[in-house]
Amino acid sequence: MDVATVIGLLVGLLSLLVGFLLEGGELVALLKVTAFLIVVGGTIGAVVVSFPGKILAKTPFILKYAFTKPKERQDDTIIELINLANISRREGLLALEGEQQKFETDAFMSNGIQMVVDGVDSDVIDDILNRDIELYEQKILSIARIFESAGGYAPTMGIIGTVMGLVHVLGSLEDASALGPAIAVAFIATLYGVGSANVIYLPIYTKIKNNLASDILIRQLKTEGILSIQYGESTMILKKKLYAFLTEEESRKVEQKLTSGSGSTTADREFQEAGQP
Repeated sequence: MDVATVIGLLVGLLSLLVGFLLEGGELVALLKVTAFLIVVGGTIGAVVVSFPGKILAKTPFILKYAFTKPKERQDDTIIELINLANISRREGLLALEGEQQKFETDAFMSNGIQMVVDGVDSDVIDDILNRDIELYEQKILSIARIFESAGGYAPTMGIIGTVMGLVHVLGSLEDASALGPAIAVAFIATLYGVGSANVIYLPIYTKIKNNLASDILIRQLKTEGILSIQYGESTMILKKKLYAFLTEEESRKVEQKLTSGSGSTTADREFQEAGQP
C-alpha cells in the first residue's frame, strides 16, 4: 500500500471540510443525498456509457495499481542486469538459461533472457521488447482514463445538479426568507462535482500515470541491459548505459553496493577481481 496516496486523499478531503467549518458552515449542510445522487450517479452513468465493459471490469485492478508502490527498484534492477552480464561473459550466454527461473514472476525479463539464449537477432529483440513496453503503456492508460473521464464529467454533473436546484428555487419565490438557504443547498452539487474531480478522480489518474512512468523506466532499463548482454558488451559499457537512467547520487549508491559485494554473488566478485571487464 502506498501510504502517500492515502494520506494525500485524506489531507485533501479534510482540508476542504475543516475550511468549510472554519468559515462558519455546518456539517449537516454538506450532507445532501439528492446532490450526491445527481453527481455520483450521473458521473458513474457517463463513465459506463464511455467505456466498454471489459475495461470497466478492470477498475479494481487499476485502483490497486494506484494505491500500490512499484514493486521493482531501479538500483536493484541494474544490479541484477550487471550480475547477469558477468555470468554471460564468464560462462557464455547459454548459462543465462539457468538464471531465467529467478524471473518466473517477471514475464518481461524472462522473455528477454529466453530470446538471448535462443540466439534471436538483437534488432528483433529490441523491436519485441519495445513493442511490449508500448502495448503495456497503452493497456494501463486505457483503464486509467476511467478516472480521467470521471474527473471531467463530475464538475459538469455538479453544475447540472445546481441548475436543477435553482429551477426548483425559482419556482418557489413566495417565501423570500427561504430563498438564501435553498440557493446554498443548490450549490452543494457543484461543490460535490468540483471537489470529487480535483481531490479524488484526477489525482488518482495522475498517480497511475506516475506509477506507470516508473514501470516503463524499469522496462527500458531491462531492455538496455538485455541488449547489452546479447551484444557481449563489457560491464563498464553496460554500467554507463544503465547509469544514464539514474541521478549521480543514485549511481554512486549502486556503485557502492556493487563494490561492497551486496549486489553480487561470490562467483561474480571473483570474476570481477580477476580483472575481467
